[in-house]
Amino acid sequence: MDNPPHYSNILDKLGPCNQNYKNDLRVSMQLNVWVMKIIGTWPLSHSSWIETLSYRALNVICYVLLALLMIPSGMFIFLEIKDFYNQLKLGSALTFFFMAAMKFGALLLRENDIRRCVDYIEGDWRNVKYSEERKIMLENASFGRRLVIVCGIFMYGGFLFYWVLVPLTRPKIVEEDGNLTYRRMVFPVPGTIVDTRRSPINEIIYFTQLSAGFISHNVTVAACSLVALLAMHACGQLQVLMSWMNHLVDGRDGINDTTDERLAKIIQLHVRILNFISLTEELLHEISLVEVVGCTLNICFLGYYCMMEWDFKQPVSGLTYLILLISLTFNIFIFCYIGELLTEQTMKVRESSYMIDWYRLPKKKGLAIILIICMSNATTRLTAGNIIELSISSFGDVIKSSVAYLNLLRTFTT
Repeated sequence: MDNPPHYSNILDKLGPCNQNYKNDLRVSMQLNVWVMKIIGTWPLSHSSWIETLSYRALNVICYVLLALLMIPSGMFIFLEIKDFYNQLKLGSALTFFFMAAMKFGALLLRENDIRRCVDYIEGDWRNVKYSEERKIMLENASFGRRLVIVCGIFMYGGFLFYWVLVPLTRPKIVEEDGNLTYRRMVFPVPGTIVDTRRSPINEIIYFTQLSAGFISHNVTVAACSLVALLAMHACGQLQVLMSWMNHLVDGRDGINDTTDERLAKIIQLHVRILNFISLTEELLHEISLVEVVGCTLNICFLGYYCMMEWDFKQPVSGLTYLILLISLTFNIFIFCYIGELLTEQTMKVRESSYMIDWYRLPKKKGLAIILIICMSNATTRLTAGNIIELSISSFGDVIKSSVAYLNLLRTFTT
């Protein structure tokens, strides 16, 4: 959704009011920059052709690594695995990488939209006028950072367990009367392509798959961190709007402005926030849809493997599936919870519009409050592919669907 030219830059023209906005912006975005730059999805600004070329090369390398994992392992399912359980086990694991590839593609295709959202955020931090506004925005930014940190702990923890601890705790395979010893691949490769039993092919394939595994987990963290950044910033701006509305009638102490000026500021800020939310929804709906559908299936599969492979004597494998289950559950919870928070904040704007002393406004200026209430009712909400609204109720539906699929899977395989 393009911003109306007479609204999109109104607040930017006010000048740099917050002298510390660069530090505040760094606090708000630093984790996102770190996570997304690793895979080349953080938008570059005023970049040279060398930086652009290196970014594109990094994107190609990431896709090549994912393809080198998914294609041979997909062939292995059809060429060498005979029993259904192992086919299901490997196939379901590959869905996680397929999800990562789709989210990675969505992030690349939406690079311009991400850049516009970053410009919005930078402008909002730069134009903070009062310490109360800055405090509100910092609180929301800190909450978003905590969500990203927890998501990163779970995802990278699952990566270490699945890709490092599990392979190292498995016994080595001995063949050819003790003349050939090797570790099995995390994702097996057909022998018709390459013999992974022999060194250094075994080590090369392992580290190639290890890199692909890190990329896929990092893409998941990047998507989650982007959702947290944009949605929590929108929530912070809505709280700032409510702060302005609370000072509409009487103004602020020591500030000499008129009711018309305060009302104009509120309308301009509200329109800017609505534009930002619309842009955020447009940016995230593909990623959210992949996350909702993929997590529904993967939670089902991981719950099934936790039950099938839990062994108290050697709990590493079962514990790994449990950590991955928790991380994916928390991931989809973040998407739904943030969508719920944003919806609540838009409803609070409507309530605050009515609860102020609008009847004390001079003449017919109170009628302008009706427009704010109507626009709050029509506020765009975050959805997954314009199909599923992201809310706590949706999270419950995901869990119930996963459990239902799990019961069907158990019935079918026993």
